[in-house]
Amino acid sequence: MNAGRPPRSPLAEQLHRKQQLAATFRLFSRLGFADGAGGHVTARDPLRPDHFWVNAFGQPFGRIRVSDLLLVDHDGVIVEGEGRINPAGYAIHSQIHAARPDAIAAAHTHSTFGQAWSTLGRLLDPLTQDACAFFEDHALYDDYSGVVLDLAEGKRIAAALGSTKAVILRNHGLLTVGGSVAEAAYWFVSMDRCCHVQLLAEAAGKPKAIGPADARTTRDTIGTPGIGRLNFRSVYADIVAAQPDLLD
Repeated sequence: MNAGRPPRSPLAEQLHRKQQLAATFRLFSRLGFADGAGGHVTARDPLRPDHFWVNAFGQPFGRIRVSDLLLVDHDGVIVEGEGRINPAGYAIHSQIHAARPDAIAAAHTHSTFGQAWSTLGRLLDPLTQDACAFFEDHALYDDYSGVVLDLAEGKRIAAALGSTKAVILRNHGLLTVGGSVAEAAYWFVSMDRCCHVQLLAEAAGKPKAIGPADARTTRDTIGTPGIGRLNFRSVYADIVAAQPDLLD
């Protein structure tokens, strides 16, 4: 919760998460993260913490509204909304939400630069100030065995994520989590950009990384939950103003 603001009621918090979730899909569509039927972002339900809200399988990100979101229980049963759930989305997100009670939201799409970087099987280096937000706070799932349809693989991904804010899925893409939808969404956008920057820098030459001590200090300044929420705030206001129907 934000300091100085009284906590929302559970119903108000539920609506808040759903609104931010719908806005995230619109934002991801605008940024080119949508990839056919692939990709999913989830938000834990505050009334039923073992349930989460997610996009319907195959619905375009750029068309998603609050009323289109599906509520899924721990067994993958849709208890609210109409549509199908992406099987891979359930296999991954159900296990992450189970393993990380602190993770209110998780985001995964097949973004271009995230996919490109994932093929290298490496963590990001602290090459820029923004990349420092992920220094010693992201992990690598160093395996690929096809589309994730097995809950056991979802568990392995959650184990690789550990307590960090993000995991690179080798030959697949990026996944981020946060204590709010805003955090998970912003970290995904930022991480994809950091992948882009490092790909460009390494193509141009031999980039110089920021030293570990300075990278940690920078991470502790700009890699916090509060900064994630702050950076998402203006993006949320912009997308809602441009596409107010997402709140329907």
